[in-house]
Amino acid sequence: MAGLKFIALSGTTAVTENLYIYEYRDEMIMVDCGVGFPEQDMYGVDLIIPDFSYIKENAKRLRGILISHGHEDHLGALPFLLKDVKAPVYATDLVAGFIEDKFADHRMKGDIKVFNPDRDVITLGNFKITPFRVSHSVPGGVGYAIDTPEGCFFHVADYKFDWTPVDGKPFDIGKAARLASEGVLAIASDCLGATAPGYTKSEKEIEGRIEQIASSAKNQIYFTTISSNISRMQQALNVAQRSGRKVSFIGRSTERKAKIAKKLGHLNFPGQLVVPPKQLIRLPRQRRMFIISGSYGQPGSALYRMAMGEHEYLKLEKKDTVIFSSDPAPPGSKAKVDFLVDRLIEFDTDVHYYDMQEDLHVSGHGSQEDIKTLFGIIKPKYFIPIGGTIRHMRAFRDLAMEMGAKQEEVFEPKPGAVIEFDNGTARQTGKIFVRDVLVDGLGIGDVGNVVLRDRHILAQEGVAIALLMIDRKNNKLLSKPEIISRGFVFEKKEKGLLISAGNQLKREIEKRKHIDRRTVRNTSIDFLERFFYKQTGRRPMILPVIVEI
Repeated sequence: MAGLKFIALSGTTAVTENLYIYEYRDEMIMVDCGVGFPEQDMYGVDLIIPDFSYIKENAKRLRGILISHGHEDHLGALPFLLKDVKAPVYATDLVAGFIEDKFADHRMKGDIKVFNPDRDVITLGNFKITPFRVSHSVPGGVGYAIDTPEGCFFHVADYKFDWTPVDGKPFDIGKAARLASEGVLAIASDCLGATAPGYTKSEKEIEGRIEQIASSAKNQIYFTTISSNISRMQQALNVAQRSGRKVSFIGRSTERKAKIAKKLGHLNFPGQLVVPPKQLIRLPRQRRMFIISGSYGQPGSALYRMAMGEHEYLKLEKKDTVIFSSDPAPPGSKAKVDFLVDRLIEFDTDVHYYDMQEDLHVSGHGSQEDIKTLFGIIKPKYFIPIGGTIRHMRAFRDLAMEMGAKQEEVFEPKPGAVIEFDNGTARQTGKIFVRDVLVDGLGIGDVGNVVLRDRHILAQEGVAIALLMIDRKNNKLLSKPEIISRGFVFEKKEKGLLISAGNQLKREIEKRKHIDRRTVRNTSIDFLERFFYKQTGRRPMILPVIVEI
């Protein structure tokens, strides 16, 4: 087959790292370029990014990158790709503002092209792309109708059908239906809500609950949500205005995204409502609201530092109110939020969070009825679930079959899967090798499974350092090995254990006929691993330090 290729480079089995390629002959376009988040046992890893090898190898064929909306798992990896690959990036105004801000952090500039989904059409070689508005938990989201020589392909990333969105701009069903009216070859669409029955609730319902809490709050309010959730910030501002409170934005990411949204008209409030933090703290406590970063419990965030008593000017006091308007979805975030919530409760504050079932957060992803509604509007021939896990893809397949699809018309792609369309038929024809690329500080891709395994051992078991001096000329030990513990056992308490280990290691080495650096190293690791496991039931990392004299 030599027709259209859809390549799910990532974003199929792990929810995040969304990145998809459409390829026709010698041209290709990308939709989204997102990051993933490390699991709790990925010590020292900051981010996970897609494997860009295939894109770099075909960089001359890349005509453009389309971004669906403003969440990190759809745009956060752009700086890492565009340091090596040059291509224009297409986005709505708010999303483009977030991208520019991200590029500024990386001290780089990119070719960002802003489009209006109500009127613009984008042509990139053989691809004619018509965007249309969709509802999500962040304004500015779009789906794409991609016309190709093989037929029309719909790409609808994170969405739901919200008829009363905070920004007043619901899913543009009319335009989507018109674009689909001449027939749709395939749809790639969000499957994360495929296991949830019914329709996803509207964002509008949250504002009433926030107002109930604010009206009974006796002191200052700390409101936290993810920094890109401009709609939720707007709701908090609306409540503050009606309840006679002034507001300050606290935290670098929250402040910057709010500023971008205000400038572009996506965040609306009277000028006197928002004041600088140092002005706000001079007002009576019952007239203050802080919209503060740290909804995922991130160490170092403004909310975390305040809870730890480490913020430079914010001080938590009894009977303050803290509202978490987010769901701790990223890997590892729940434990962090749980810790932070417990810390806040210890301060005798009034904490409202996800476990309390107070409807302070609704999903941005369509549930089963939303998904079936989309299928009914678009009526594609083929179906490709994206943005979920294996169980979500299977549930998506079942929904498509309920709507009349045959099993062979629904694909469940793994990372790197290549699906080809030729003369109106489709099949999976291969797979591109991809791997997760781990970002550790300034290092990209230099942390792998071996390094993570070592970090896991160090975190769980500690390290035992064996200092050994050998006579290079006579090939013998010059002194008894000294064993030092770091994170394994408390040296002062277990000094006898470490001395015994050194004495027995000396005897073990001296049994060898030939003593050289390699023999001493291997013997030390092998013996001490067995010795410490037998004595303590633990397996510290053994690090021989050999000095030849």
